[in-house]
Amino acid sequence: MRDVLAAAVTTVPPESTQQALGYPSLFLLVLIGALVPVVPTGALVSSAAVVAFHQTAPFSMVLVFVVAAFAAFLGDVALYWLGRRGMKSKNGSRWLAAIRDRAPEDRLAQAQEKLAEHGVAVLVLSRLVPAGRIPVMLACLMAKWPLRRFARGDVPACLAWAATYQLIGVAGGSLFKEPWEGVVAVVVLTIVISVAPGLWRRLRGAPQ
Repeated sequence: MRDVLAAAVTTVPPESTQQALGYPSLFLLVLIGALVPVVPTGALVSSAAVVAFHQTAPFSMVLVFVVAAFAAFLGDVALYWLGRRGMKSKNGSRWLAAIRDRAPEDRLAQAQEKLAEHGVAVLVLSRLVPAGRIPVMLACLMAKWPLRRFARGDVPACLAWAATYQLIGVAGGSLFKEPWEGVVAVVVLTIVISVAPGLWRRLRGAPQ
């Protein structure tokens, strides 16, 4: 019996183990990152794409894309639903407070203006612009968008977001022979992309 178990373990390819652990982990982390906007979900997707790029298993890249987009969509919809509950409550909610805390007045005003002009299309751009998702989501809440309308607009937004960060991962994976090198490169790149707009706004607003 011991020999049979040992043979079974040795015949399981490492990639199968990585996939069994990696895809659920990616889904959970992206979902949490959508609900609690402090997890660098873009870096997670790019890193997963680097690993998938170096794997020989079929459909690895497709699975990364589907898992990331689906998790982001579920997280967005759940956060929007919680925000709507907070808007209807007299005392608000901690979820609504968290959304408001991450939507500065100037960014919220811009989001409301663009939402009024372009509608659903703004949702797609908000997912691609660093720190753009929460102000636009709050603008949708304040405009009293139904959950169904928000969800319809969020589908292409999450698909575009997952595709963009996966392409960053593919680019990083193609430049380096070892997967860990590509992971480090894309993590650094995505962090720079996420913090650059905030730093630029601070520099522009700093007194001369």
